[in-house]
Amino acid sequence: MDRRTMLVDGGIAAITLAIAVSTLAVGGLGTPSPQSTPLDALGVVLAVVASVPLALRERAPVTVYVVVGVASLTLMMLNYPLDFPLGAAIGGYGVAVRYSGGSDLVRRSALAAVVGFGPLLVVSYQLAGDDLTRISVELTFLAVMFVAIWITGDRSRLRRERIVTLEERAARTEREVEREHRLAAAQERTRIARELHDSAGHAISVILVQAGAARLLHERDPERSKRALATIEDVARGTMDEIGRLVRALREDGQSDLTPAGPAAIDDLLDGFRSGGLALTSRIVGSPGAVPRSVASAAYRILQEALTNATRHGDGSADVTVRFAPEAVEITVTNPTRTTATPPTTGGHGIVGMRERAVLLGGTLQAKASGSLYELSACLPHFAGRAGVTA
Repeated sequence: MDRRTMLVDGGIAAITLAIAVSTLAVGGLGTPSPQSTPLDALGVVLAVVASVPLALRERAPVTVYVVVGVASLTLMMLNYPLDFPLGAAIGGYGVAVRYSGGSDLVRRSALAAVVGFGPLLVVSYQLAGDDLTRISVELTFLAVMFVAIWITGDRSRLRRERIVTLEERAARTEREVEREHRLAAAQERTRIARELHDSAGHAISVILVQAGAARLLHERDPERSKRALATIEDVARGTMDEIGRLVRALREDGQSDLTPAGPAAIDDLLDGFRSGGLALTSRIVGSPGAVPRSVASAAYRILQEALTNATRHGDGSADVTVRFAPEAVEITVTNPTRTTATPPTTGGHGIVGMRERAVLLGGTLQAKASGSLYELSACLPHFAGRAGVTA
């Protein structure tokens, strides 16, 4: 039992005690009866026993209900003007909440204990010598009230169980989505690793050819030999730059999945979507220069996925801007969305894969929907200018 529950139950017990003592002190809720027993030390003790145990009702609901119920019935049998057994009502509610969903025997026993308090009230008033016909309406109300307490407690239990079920389902769904996102990211890393393998293999081939040329031309043509060595240096530097940025990617198999790279590949990609029926407006800004293959491949994949989303979720049109800045490739894809479509702002695997590619290159990717307009923007930094060569 946590601290908050203890404080709440303690407050309920204190309020119940205050109500009970006040009721006994003023001689009941209505006009005081001349036959009522005035409040004395015994009445205070019984009022305490009929109220204070409620502070522990979450820990031992049955024990608390029995103690509070017996004390309340004793007050009535001794003709104390309790009139309304609030403590017993609260204790009965606790029993209903805890045990209304138990086994058949437990449920029936709890039902009998709570609803049976009504007949026990009749017996207590009869033992006190009251005229039952005179208070028949009050007794009927109290009996119906304890039936209502059982029903209310049962419904409260069902509501709590439903809330717990929904919370567990939401947590399970969140875990499944997170697992799917990790899987999508891992698959994208695998694809990136295969592309890195192909790029590195190409760079090594260039190095081997240039190294052979430098060896053969070392004495016959020293200048060409130096240029070959310089090419080897530039290719090695560019390849190391790519490996350093993508070293976290893991490769699961040896299959090749080479992604097209370069401005020509982007133009072909845009033409392919146009021929597929997408009304596409495109702008290529700046000169590609010596963009590393990893950045070019990532730009191609991101643009491909963004246009696929625009075709699937959009109204058939899109606006594309690819800007080749000195140290980054910037991509912006904007498209109107259909009113019945839900744009994949965060949850789709395509968004996860695009973001993974951008992050591995030290870049960023943003996807947002504003009204009926959906925009995806990516920034892929590169340092080809310093490397001096594209791998």
